[in-house]
Amino acid sequence: MARIECNFISYSLMRSTDITVILPTLSFPEVINGKTSHGIDHKYPVIYLLHGMGNNHLQWCGYANVELYAEERQIAVVMISGENGFYKDNGKSANFELFLEKELPEFVTSMFPISSRKEDTYLAGLSMGGFGTLYHMIQYPNHYQAVGAFSAAIEHEQGNIVKMTQEAINENMVLPSIYLACGEDDFLYASNLKYHHFLDDHHIDHTWVSKPGYSHEWRFWDQCIERFMDWIPRSDAYKESKRKV
Repeated sequence: MARIECNFISYSLMRSTDITVILPTLSFPEVINGKTSHGIDHKYPVIYLLHGMGNNHLQWCGYANVELYAEERQIAVVMISGENGFYKDNGKSANFELFLEKELPEFVTSMFPISSRKEDTYLAGLSMGGFGTLYHMIQYPNHYQAVGAFSAAIEHEQGNIVKMTQEAINENMVLPSIYLACGEDDFLYASNLKYHHFLDDHHIDHTWVSKPGYSHEWRFWDQCIERFMDWIPRSDAYKESKRKV
């Protein structure tokens, strides 16, 4: 597994910014078994993974086994520093919506062996990142094959996801498949459960996962990202190959 911490000048943010890119690469078990090439035959599918409030591009790797799960499933993961802006445009130097939807995919698919196909592109996040995931799903439904929202901020001063989804339904938008999860002891559980019932009532394709004994915590989100990786619909060349690491 290659974990690349990258700093580059962003035209959306008007400054330098940091991202972390995870790429499946040659594993030591493969070296022991005689593999001696770093060449790949196909570009990797990708999950753009959003952090929660107060975090940055490092926390997903610091508190969850994202690298292991990604290498096993041969999928790239890209993590950004979204500050506390809920992944929306907030002025000339904080255009995170433009950054996430245009500049970031443009940068990573140009610099790394990452697919630009919508069928290979997924978005997920926790808490504030869960809000950002659902917001971007609604605003840009044709950019993602599927999305995952873990302990999402559903009803917030930055926007009400239920109302925005209702507006999307009224406009006959076709939304990506949704993986929605929340711990039953989480302070956001009631709003997530409400959103699940709303999606059910409107026959929106989604999977709902709730677990007792978990609050707003990394133990739960670590489980979420692994299960999300197993749940996502894949059509890429690596979809059937789960590696031993």
